[in-house]
Amino acid sequence: MKFQELVSISGMPGLYQLVATKSDGAIVRSIDDNTTKFVAARSHSVTALDGIEVFTTGENVRLFDVFMTMKANTASAGEFDLAKADNKAIKAHYGKLFPEFDADRVYVSDMKKMIKWFGILDAKGLLVSPAAEAEATVEAAEAAPIEAAKPAKKAKAPKAEATEAEAPAKPKRTTKKKDADKPTE
Repeated sequence: MKFQELVSISGMPGLYQLVATKSDGAIVRSIDDNTTKFVAARSHSVTALDGIEVFTTGENVRLFDVFMTMKANTASAGEFDLAKADNKAIKAHYGKLFPEFDADRVYVSDMKKMIKWFGILDAKGLLVSPAAEAEATVEAAEAAPIEAAKPAKKAKAPKAEATEAEAPAKPKRTTKKKDADKPTE
């Protein structure tokens, strides 16, 4: 599963993997319990995590980069219970995880969401840097046997063609209609 496939759905908790899109909605799979659901476009808004940016004191930063910074700063930020924390504690903890955020434009509700999403993605092992992901792909390609070196098997002819070629052609039956079918004068 790639970060580009992950979506957030309005009105539904957690994160989802986008399986397919339809004209009237999307088919998604929950990351938590791996259930597949249809989400109607009329009642829910589906937002790709790859398209979300966070306000900072400088330029906006993509959400994936925020998560990677949070992952690097997790040890120094310490343990945190999001359910029992008040707004000031959430703001202080988020400031330790991602110090570059703009405190005036990033709301506490958004901070809660990002901390929850980070916890889900980190627990599932989905926060992998692009360099490490590319390296793993190269290693997997080298470990897999090279199938191009194997000789290709000859394609078998379809059975219908083979039986026609082997069997002699049968003459077609020709029968005349009886005179009873013709109208009399």
